[in-house]
Amino acid sequence: MPSSLKWKRILLKIGGEALAGKEGSGIFFPRLSWISEEIRKVKEMGVSIGIMVGGGNIWRGEKAAQEGIDRATGDYMGMLATIINALALQDVLEKRGIITRVQTSIEMKEIAEPYIRRRALRHLEKGRIVIFAGGTGNPYFTTDTAAALRALEIGAQVILKATKVEGIYSADPLKDKEAIKFDRIGYGEFLRRRLKVMDSTAVSLCMDNKLPIVVFSLDKPDSIKKIVLGEKVGTIVED
Repeated sequence: MPSSLKWKRILLKIGGEALAGKEGSGIFFPRLSWISEEIRKVKEMGVSIGIMVGGGNIWRGEKAAQEGIDRATGDYMGMLATIINALALQDVLEKRGIITRVQTSIEMKEIAEPYIRRRALRHLEKGRIVIFAGGTGNPYFTTDTAAALRALEIGAQVILKATKVEGIYSADPLKDKEAIKFDRIGYGEFLRRRLKVMDSTAVSLCMDNKLPIVVFSLDKPDSIKKIVLGEKVGTIVED
């Protein structure tokens, strides 16, 4: 493992929208292949990788609740969507020769392992990528919060949160041309500003445990590689 690595064990959070590409929904496989290649580059550097996937490209429980579906039911449906994405990502990674394991918070023994912390740690020690699906297994919690929880459980040194934009801004840069990008922001300021790029519960959990978060765009090649080498990419959330 190169001594120049800043982060040797990471938790990569990939939202479901990232898998949809410009299609906006479903899985766009050229996009999935591109993401897998970015992950492969970092894996070959000797970085230990856990991945939390979202399911927003297939289903959003909160939006479904606005249409009259019970919120808890909608959230459970969203958890199933994350498992579909996890299996797709696993397949593409393994076609690149990368050994992976999918672990789910909702037991589905026929297609994935149940989430067991010690087993996840053992997989990481053996150099496998562990893809976490199903969120926390509970409604009303986002996959951002699940990412923070799993990151702490596996001893990750940082959460890398992939988004559509290049970091955290004072306002939505897609709507406000005067939005200012932060290179660094403290947990407290993030929460005070009520920035929407990451769930406040997740940020509070990271703050309590001093776990840094890097928010970055997955659209630029080698972004993950640059981050683990300590280069300034995106926005870092830390005290």
